[in-house]
Amino acid sequence: MAYRVAVCDDSSEDARYVAGMVQAWASSRDAALQVERFPSAEAFLFHYAEDQSYDMLLLDIEMGGMNGVELARRIRRENEIIQIIFITGYSDYIAEGYDVAALHYLMKPLKEEKLFSVLDRAAEKLRSNERVLTLNLPGEIRRVPLYQIRYLDVRLNYVTVHAREDIAVKMPLSRLTALLDERFYQVGRSMTVNLYCISRVTRTEILLQDGTALPLPRGAYEGVNRAIIGMR
Repeated sequence: MAYRVAVCDDSSEDARYVAGMVQAWASSRDAALQVERFPSAEAFLFHYAEDQSYDMLLLDIEMGGMNGVELARRIRRENEIIQIIFITGYSDYIAEGYDVAALHYLMKPLKEEKLFSVLDRAAEKLRSNERVLTLNLPGEIRRVPLYQIRYLDVRLNYVTVHAREDIAVKMPLSRLTALLDERFYQVGRSMTVNLYCISRVTRTEILLQDGTALPLPRGAYEGVNRAIIGMR
């Protein structure tokens, strides 16, 4: 698979170093790569307005002008697939990283082994975004990309698949869940959730990144947390 990667850092030395490590990762994985460096968030946005075909975005946070978190927010509004990785010397923005569905938050100085591991995860997520759920509905067949599915829940005798639109299917939840992949976790008998869409979990609810609050069954808290940790 070929990857197009952007490195955005106002330190030209750091940007060259990160880009070099990304190239080393691609070479070690026999992957084709195009890596580009940008000195500011504004410079990347100017280019991105004309060409959005990036697979991964490696971002510093503290930059002159727009910071990396705000850049990530703008990109994420219209691009659910791009893998965002923060690489920074500051630990104050970890919570904001979850808000923009960042894949990981790496601290400088960067270690090759850690970066390679995160890039492997990014590549796997990009591959998984090509997977679909095929639904046989009355009079039609629907193919729903798995990354678009936020959660599934049981309503009367139907399971509703909540993606870009809600689709009701007459099929047991357990059977539908078995057609999904490892990013999905069944919570009790009435709900399955996309772990990558979770923003926060409390003892009583799961909060998704789009603001949806899902009630958490009694005793399910520890299991959901273990599933989330297992995906990282």
